[in-house]
Amino acid sequence: MKPYFQQGAIAVYFGDCREVLPALDISSIGAVIADPPYGETSLTWDRWQTDWPDAIAAGVPVSAPLWCFGSMRMFLDRAMQFSQWKIAQDLVWEKHNGSSSAADRFRRVHENVLQWYRGEWDAVWKSPVVTMDATARQVRRKRRPAHWGEIGEHAYESKDGGPRLARSVLQVRSCHGNAVHPTQKPIGIVEPLLRYSVAPGRAALDPFAGSGTTLVVAKSLGMAAIGIEADERWCEAIAGRLSQEIAFPSAEAST
Repeated sequence: MKPYFQQGAIAVYFGDCREVLPALDISSIGAVIADPPYGETSLTWDRWQTDWPDAIAAGVPVSAPLWCFGSMRMFLDRAMQFSQWKIAQDLVWEKHNGSSSAADRFRRVHENVLQWYRGEWDAVWKSPVVTMDATARQVRRKRRPAHWGEIGEHAYESKDGGPRLARSVLQVRSCHGNAVHPTQKPIGIVEPLLRYSVAPGRAALDPFAGSGTTLVVAKSLGMAAIGIEADERWCEAIAGRLSQEIAFPSAEAST
């Protein structure tokens, strides 16, 4: 199948992912990043695409995990759609403002990101993401021995700016005025998912490519990627983004 647009190791295909995937060789996929329609509104573009998780499972290696954006309602309502997958972990994307103005409920300022896998967890590639912003702290000996620092000391002390594992709540500003797509995900939320999940030499797959953020991040990381998009308008938008010089942000997320 011929790509709609290709630039080096980045390829964009136009069509429904359920129809396009069987025509592609996706044996090199290391991880899938999916931002499907949530199916929570009456808008045409928000209609749930039935059985797409099965289409992913049928083509990618069993060791390739799936990161899926969604709401708690979406995951609960569509639980049987993920019957071939097991939940590994969940992340929360905390935005700087909300997307709902309903007066009868809390203002929703987050989205969920669930990691799913098949097969054995030990076979899934993982490269834990760290941030260099640990806060200095000291653990002193009380009733029990504390963590030991220097030999003979009775306290462990860390330094400001040291590494720590990224937390499961990622604070990343949404795109808003800079967005070219109504549900565009910022680079800062996709980048740690790719770093964590795609092994060297493997490629990323985005079956709902939208504005192409996954492909933009993959290009910046020197990673191969395949994107599939059912709306030709967004295929054009992706081609435009990939054709531009990319200034990869050094820090867009607070984790």
